[in-house]
Amino acid sequence: MPRDDRPPDHDVARGPDGPGGVPAGGYDAVILAGGRARRMGGADKPGLRVAGRPLIAWVADAVSDAGRVVVVGPARPDLPGVVTVREDPPGSGPVPALRAGLAEVRAAWVAVLAADLPFLRAAHVTALLARARQHGRGAVLTDDSGREQWLAGAWNGETLRGALSGYRGASLKGLLGPLGPALVGAAGPRPPWYDCDTPADLDAATGM
Repeated sequence: MPRDDRPPDHDVARGPDGPGGVPAGGYDAVILAGGRARRMGGADKPGLRVAGRPLIAWVADAVSDAGRVVVVGPARPDLPGVVTVREDPPGSGPVPALRAGLAEVRAAWVAVLAADLPFLRAAHVTALLARARQHGRGAVLTDDSGREQWLAGAWNGETLRGALSGYRGASLKGLLGPLGPALVGAAGPRPPWYDCDTPADLDAATGM
């Protein structure tokens, strides 16, 4: 539920082709799935289930029309056809993971997503890609308080590579924030930006 005082370029995700009717084809996807999940007690968070399916399966379904789906993390035999890579060293954080995943991207545009978004759907990814193309650099979802969700976005691949080439920090916000992406809000009882960081988050997701 976006704020009423959102900035003028804050679009609401809608429709199968997103704002402006720009189709979502011709992109790759990077799913970051190699975190240590400390707040989950070290569990395999992408493999935890909501509505009977692993979290990462929901995210993979949302990008099923991508040219390549790159999973950064342990191998997932239940996701045939994906490209699997590991960050160096494994578990070293989202910036090394993004760097490893982006090395496998071939398309000009890329969706960059966390592996724990059970309510993300293809229409949301389409809207992000459409707005990113209109913007020129990228677009990210915002939560219902207007805060950017850096692991739910779509980007120009060359823009990301340029940002990574000169970045020595560990913060994804520090990397992506200066790019000034467009902001895309999405209303509804099952917000696409909802992630499952804790057991309580997972329990709440099963009841939504």
